[in-house]
Amino acid sequence: MGVAEELFGQALGLERPWQVMRIDFDRGKQELNLFLDFPRGSTFPCPLCSQSSVVHDTTEKRWRHLNFFQHECYLTARVPRISCTTHGVHQVPLPWARSGSGFTLLFESLAMVLVREMPVAAAGRILGVHDNRLWHIMGYYVDKAREHADYRFVTAIGVDETSIRKHHQYVSIVVDLAESQTIFAAEGKRSTILEQFVGDLEAHGGSRNDITDVSIDMSPAFISGVNEHLPHAAITFDRYHVVKVINDAVDRVRRMEVATFRDLKRLRYAFLKNRRNLSSLQLQAIERLESLPGRLCKTIRAMHLRESFQSLYQEPSQGEFSLGLKKWYWWASHSRLEPMKDAARTIKKHWEGILRWWDSRITNGVIEGLNSLIQAAKAKARGYRTARNFITMIYLLTGKLDFSRTGLPT
Repeated sequence: MGVAEELFGQALGLERPWQVMRIDFDRGKQELNLFLDFPRGSTFPCPLCSQSSVVHDTTEKRWRHLNFFQHECYLTARVPRISCTTHGVHQVPLPWARSGSGFTLLFESLAMVLVREMPVAAAGRILGVHDNRLWHIMGYYVDKAREHADYRFVTAIGVDETSIRKHHQYVSIVVDLAESQTIFAAEGKRSTILEQFVGDLEAHGGSRNDITDVSIDMSPAFISGVNEHLPHAAITFDRYHVVKVINDAVDRVRRMEVATFRDLKRLRYAFLKNRRNLSSLQLQAIERLESLPGRLCKTIRAMHLRESFQSLYQEPSQGEFSLGLKKWYWWASHSRLEPMKDAARTIKKHWEGILRWWDSRITNGVIEGLNSLIQAAKAKARGYRTARNFITMIYLLTGKLDFSRTGLPT
């Protein structure tokens, strides 16, 4: 073994009996190839009991390593199987690569850093690897990190869905509201999502009986799932989803009235915003409609109902919040605006979960923040081919996973 081989061995962090035996540079392919081996008669510890054992047989394998300058670098070695007198024949774990991978650990570590910062396809172009192989690496380490996740202290969760692509294809996500991290994700939006979540939670040390609060939208599937699988959880209907029900009713009133007030057609987004977020031109248009004699504009009346409902969340006490909600319900149900009466009936149906907000003070705002990260990554990547890939990315970006116990170099 020459000086160059010894230097490369030190750079790779090899320990005896492993050595760099030969170095080749292929000018045509622009590849550096390092050949690793061990001396005849070497012994290796049994992976089960650490007993020093003789080599039973070997199989030659090759791994992609980090580039050497601008050139691709590969390691080739005879992978030994040892014969342990106690446990029989087993393959020796390699210090530079995990079993079954065609990449070294350092290469996979670099890949995991890149896919957090850019689309997987772009990372693949930089590394010179097809993106399918990178998805395989990501899936392995995300699954491995989740095996060690500890959810013993989860008590309050938020449940929502995020879209994979158009045409109502969704992934449901469950977030630990205290830690602002995604702890479960699964394809679909069904009541069985909560059943799957409970199974996963208990596999990670948590308990369904410890979940005391759940923030959800008014989806019947989520309501049914919580009632069936989380026996001690009180439902809080997410305030932003509740307001969305009323906002949709305001827009229905606007569309019904467009024939009477033509200006309403171009003011759709103005009526969907809060007053403080309106542009000066939008605010002037709204105030002009508000000044009509006898408040003839029904859309303005609907908007005032929405604003009144939103102000309930600023009430100083639970009693005033409850009383204000009762007054709002009477006003909306007697408004002679059918969409607003429908919204009032929806509020009445979900009364307890809306009132629960005063005690729990939880919302899906944390989920909305995490979802913005997810959707930004999806937009950069121009979508994901499979739900599995999408879920892997969700965990990677928002799961706060600890990779230190996966064997991945840090």
